[in-house]
Amino acid sequence: MATRWGICSSGKISHDFTVALKTLPPGDHQIVAVAARKLQDANDFAKKHSIPTAYGSYDELAKDPEIDVVYVGVIHPYHLKVSQIFMEAQKNVLCEKPLAMNSREVQEMVASARRNNVFLMEAVWTRFFPASLQIRRVLAQEELGEVKVVRVDFGAALMHVPRAVEKELGGGALLDIGIYCLQFITMVFGGERPESIQATGVCLDTGVDESMVVTLKFSRSRLAVFTCSVAVDLPNDALIVGTKGTVKVPAHMWCPTSLVVNGKETQYPVPEPYLPLNFLNSTGMRYEAEEVRQCLLKGLKESPGMTHSDSLLLAEVMDEARRQVGVVYSQDHL
Repeated sequence: MATRWGICSSGKISHDFTVALKTLPPGDHQIVAVAARKLQDANDFAKKHSIPTAYGSYDELAKDPEIDVVYVGVIHPYHLKVSQIFMEAQKNVLCEKPLAMNSREVQEMVASARRNNVFLMEAVWTRFFPASLQIRRVLAQEELGEVKVVRVDFGAALMHVPRAVEKELGGGALLDIGIYCLQFITMVFGGERPESIQATGVCLDTGVDESMVVTLKFSRSRLAVFTCSVAVDLPNDALIVGTKGTVKVPAHMWCPTSLVVNGKETQYPVPEPYLPLNFLNSTGMRYEAEEVRQCLLKGLKESPGMTHSDSLLLAEVMDEARRQVGVVYSQDHL
C-alpha cells in the first residue's frame, strides 16, 4: 500500500517537497490532496502537480479519510496551531523545521501527538541524506577516534526575504538556518545535552537575530561552535575533528551531496526534479519522506533518526541562545 500524503500550504517549500515525493516510486508514495487558505491557491497547486483534490481550508484536509500523513509547510509561527488541527483529527504529521517557536510549543506538539496516538516528526531533512547516514556510520565505527571539535557555518543573504527578518513571521538567523548547524552538532554528539551554551549575536531593528555565534561545551572536554547569518553568505560547510581523523561536509552542509572522510571524497547526488525548484537540492526531501513511510509501516510514533527528544533539545538550546542574545517572540510571553 502506498503512503497517502496530504500537503498543507501551497508555498515554495510545499512545491519542492511535492517534487521530491514524485522522485519516489508511485506505488510507495501518493499525494492525495493539497490545502491552502485560499481555494484558488490550492487549485493552482493541484493542477501544477496533478494532485486529485484541493481544499480551501486546513480543516477540510484534516477530515479527508484518504490521507495517512500530512506534510505541514506553513511558516513556523503557525506550526503548533496547524499541526494540532491534523493531530486532533488522528493524522500523522511531518512538520517543517523548526518544529515550533520555542520548547514550550514543542512540548505541546509532542503531547498532542502522544494524546492522539499519531506519528510526529520535525522535517530535519538533512539527517536522512545518504551523506548524513554515512557520517553516523563513521562515528559509530569510531573511525575518527574521539571527536573533540565540531565547527559548522550557515549564512545566506536573506535580508530581502520578509520571513527571514520579520519577527511576526518567525524571522531570525537561528530559527531559520542556524537550526541546521545545531542539529548537525547534536547528531554528531548523539543527542547529548551540552554542559554550557554561550551565544553572541547582533539583532536587526525588527528585534530578530541577523547573525549569531554559538559555542557549546559537551562532556569529556568536547567543543562545538556554529555561526549563522541572514546577512551574508558563509562557507556553509561542516567539520568534525577527532583524535584519529576528520570528516568534512563541503558547502551546503544542510543538503549534502558529498563527504570527505580522512581526505577521501565521496559523491551522493540527488535526483533531478521534474519541475524547477525554489531551494537547493530539494529533491533530497525524498529521504525524509521515505523515513516517514518506513516508520509508519513499522507502527512507530516517532523516527529513531529525529526523535521527539531530539526536537526538544534543539528547541531548548535555541531558547537559551535567544535568551542570551535578546531575541524574544510573542510566543515566548504566554
